[in-house]
Amino acid sequence: MGRFSTSDGVSLYYSDEGAGAPILCLAGLTRNSADFSFVAPHLAGYRVICMDYRGRGQSDHAPDFMSYNILREGQDAIELMDHLGLERVILIGTSRGGLIAMALAYGQPARLRGVVLNDIGPEVAPIGIERIMDYVGNEPAQADLEQCAAALAHVHAAGFPGVPLSRWRQQAEFMFYEKPGGGLGLRYDARLRDALVGQAGAGEAVDLWQLFDALRDIPTAAIRGANSDLLSLETFEKMQARHPALITATVPDRGHVPFLDEPQSLGAIRALLDLTK
Repeated sequence: MGRFSTSDGVSLYYSDEGAGAPILCLAGLTRNSADFSFVAPHLAGYRVICMDYRGRGQSDHAPDFMSYNILREGQDAIELMDHLGLERVILIGTSRGGLIAMALAYGQPARLRGVVLNDIGPEVAPIGIERIMDYVGNEPAQADLEQCAAALAHVHAAGFPGVPLSRWRQQAEFMFYEKPGGGLGLRYDARLRDALVGQAGAGEAVDLWQLFDALRDIPTAAIRGANSDLLSLETFEKMQARHPALITATVPDRGHVPFLDEPQSLGAIRALLDLTK
């Protein structure tokens, strides 16, 4: 476990475990390094590094919430690599982390040995964006983590059928904490919502397909939850058509996002790792 300071003075947390070729894990929008707890035991023989973005997990909140953006977070990832003396990494990017991976493939391709995209692509379904905006920046209504786990199981019952309550309890603790006076707090800066709103009105959006196309010369795997509301089947098929060498896996009984310890997820990750040896 460690910390480092970015070039603009924000202290970021990271975990660094194991030995071997380095794998850098980047989580989703409001998530943190704990999200990779389920896949980490399956990555024996590799050095697994997980970074908490600025304003998430155990990293400091940024003075300027508008720095909560993909380009700055990608720069933070490069600065962490430089801090650790790593020239190249295999990058596993879940959702937001996958967008950062595509941005790095476009701007810093020499730093990537391989990429795994977890339930993300160059087009993001509007229904998924609406769902995200419904919760970002809002503390849960539940009184404790047990109630939160039950709520998560209920809300995600259709997208994640059969997931035991114990898994949702773990996920609840990754995402929230119990406040001393009661209720649950966010494990991220609530101003992330302000950043999203501000960036949405900041002009024309980047062409994500241009960023995705930069992965053509980098070994890449793409994982999709069969019930995902963020990565549509149509987009997933377009990704395969534009990147014929793309390793793909669809995870049944999973929405956004797969936990990455499912057999299909592990199969895609292992195939990608084999290509990078």
